[in-house]
Amino acid sequence: MNFDRINEKLSILADAAKYDVSCSSSGSKRKNTSNGLGNASQSGICHSFTEDGRCVSLLKILLTNHCIYDCAFCVSRKSNDVKRAAFTVQEVVDLTINFYRRNYIEGLFLSSGIFKNADFTMERLLLIAKKLRLEENFNGYIHLKTIPGASDELLKEAGLYADRMSINLEMPTEKGLQLVAPEKSHEDVKKPLAFIQQQMTEYNAERKLIKSTPTFVPAGQSTQMVIGATPENDMEIMYTANQYYNNFKLKRVYYSGFIPINHNDKMLPSIGTQPPLLRENRLYQTDWLMRFYQFDVKEILNQQNPHLDTDIDPKLSYALRNLHLYPIDINTADYHLILRIPGIGVQSAKKIITARRFGKIYAYQLKKLGIAYNRAKFFMTCADDQYQQKDLLGSQIKHRILSTSKSKYLKNQPNQLNLFD
Repeated sequence: MNFDRINEKLSILADAAKYDVSCSSSGSKRKNTSNGLGNASQSGICHSFTEDGRCVSLLKILLTNHCIYDCAFCVSRKSNDVKRAAFTVQEVVDLTINFYRRNYIEGLFLSSGIFKNADFTMERLLLIAKKLRLEENFNGYIHLKTIPGASDELLKEAGLYADRMSINLEMPTEKGLQLVAPEKSHEDVKKPLAFIQQQMTEYNAERKLIKSTPTFVPAGQSTQMVIGATPENDMEIMYTANQYYNNFKLKRVYYSGFIPINHNDKMLPSIGTQPPLLRENRLYQTDWLMRFYQFDVKEILNQQNPHLDTDIDPKLSYALRNLHLYPIDINTADYHLILRIPGIGVQSAKKIITARRFGKIYAYQLKKLGIAYNRAKFFMTCADDQYQQKDLLGSQIKHRILSTSKSKYLKNQPNQLNLFD
């Protein structure tokens, strides 16, 4: 193995892969076997996250940055004058095993530019996963990118070796995608998502009858949308995310703030424009409310409120717009309503439900349970606390909360992650 050449490839292809943020390594239950290497069971993955939420526990590379497409937002577009490189199948296998044995990684995140055609590219991704599982007996985490347009047979076989598969939606709407990547369409994404979801359902049903049935994409599917490259509003973005969660049972939708990288595209933000990290953060918070706080997307974003408030989180914004629904009595409200109080999270809500079985809850107890009391007090009542909102307007409550809040986004924006500098 030519170390210098491999190091050069790694530098190029790891740098090109950093723009893909859909690399969470949770959710797999694959366990090690005797004489095996690695472990992707729930306790087997060691996570490491940057400040802006990106997971760095995986060897995250492209198989190649050669690509037949010319997407305006992509650093690997065929018209870009950038260094090109490509790993061989065996080089990726060797890198993964050697990185793992040195305890640098806990798994592999493998994507690729599309070269020749979709099937040719997907075959090589599949072969890497297959060699790792069967020849190297590697039981660590493997996340494979689904290549749009690849055959069902290749996708089905890949699902037997991968823990998670993902396919990038790219832009939130078909209209936006046509602006920057007219060769692509959302239909090319929906077809493999639906096929893999159907296979997951069939394999899970079969496993209930036959325990020896192999797992199929045990950590599920995810997708990613680029935010800020095209003019979609927050409502359009989250309605698309909600549709994909419902239709394809996705584990995650990722939102990636657009980072300008190309000089010649006047339709896109110019180089030097800061990525919209605060907007990205608010979208993730909205996503969290939909998935864990029992909010409907239409309650948070609608025709009257198509944009998220960047000053405050979306749950607080919802509460300020619906003051007629508050205060909520901590001692009598059900779990669903307690979750809607700003400053109270899922774990705190569960603690409240448990604690009130033994008596009424007082303000000092709520503080010990870990809620953000200075925020929650405007929207709730408890055994000894007087209703703090009284006759205050929403704008007054917002001002009082902001005056006592701190945000990391008021500081200098963090630099984009680079693993191999």
